[in-house]
Amino acid sequence: MLLRLLDAVLPPLCLGCNEIVAEPGALCAACWPAFSFIAAPHCSRCGTPFAEPVGPVEHGNVQCGACLRRPPRFHKARAALVYDDESRRLVLPFKHGDRTDMARACGRWMARAGSELLAEAELVAPVPLHWRRLFSRRYNQALLLARAVARHGTAELVPDLLRRDRWTGSQGKLRAEERRRNVRAAFALHPRWRESVKGKAVLLVDDVLTTGATVDACTLVLLRAGARHVDVLTLARAVRAA
Repeated sequence: MLLRLLDAVLPPLCLGCNEIVAEPGALCAACWPAFSFIAAPHCSRCGTPFAEPVGPVEHGNVQCGACLRRPPRFHKARAALVYDDESRRLVLPFKHGDRTDMARACGRWMARAGSELLAEAELVAPVPLHWRRLFSRRYNQALLLARAVARHGTAELVPDLLRRDRWTGSQGKLRAEERRRNVRAAFALHPRWRESVKGKAVLLVDDVLTTGATVDACTLVLLRAGARHVDVLTLARAVRAA
């Protein structure tokens, strides 16, 4: 009764356009088809969607050209959405506009997109922010997503598994190789988890996967610390035009 009363006073709004919807964290009928949710066929390694069906492949193990040319350090990566003009209307307010209420719905989409990764994960950890960025933003959006994702599995959430020890600034205008150089040696394992990470399957969570430089740098730290393998799950990922 109280929930119905609250919905009458403050009705749930569409995450995309703020139209009234049936339940919190939903998209309206107009916004839903505009969002590009990622589904098969996609690269078995990095999760990049393929424009055309690739035909029958044993165990679904087919990789994109980028992964074949330069294999990423992570085991697998998956994302819920293509990062485009539509998904930016969701990602940017969540990341920069204090729309932390979006995390639960986004976490559901991510858990569905990365169900195979979540089933194997023993530890779930966010990509960390440098303390300067955290001070100005007041929250780590990756941690909010990691917490929401962890609710859908049995893995342990470890908010401080990694630390960002070096300020790297914004990577938005850097090219792929510049991003890799920029984040080199920027991350470190928190000493308290040195023994706990050994032999574990780690699921690394972030908001957007672009070149993969940041998650690759984080993965290197975890592998050197003895993690069995590292998977990556993000809300959205950039997709290069064919």
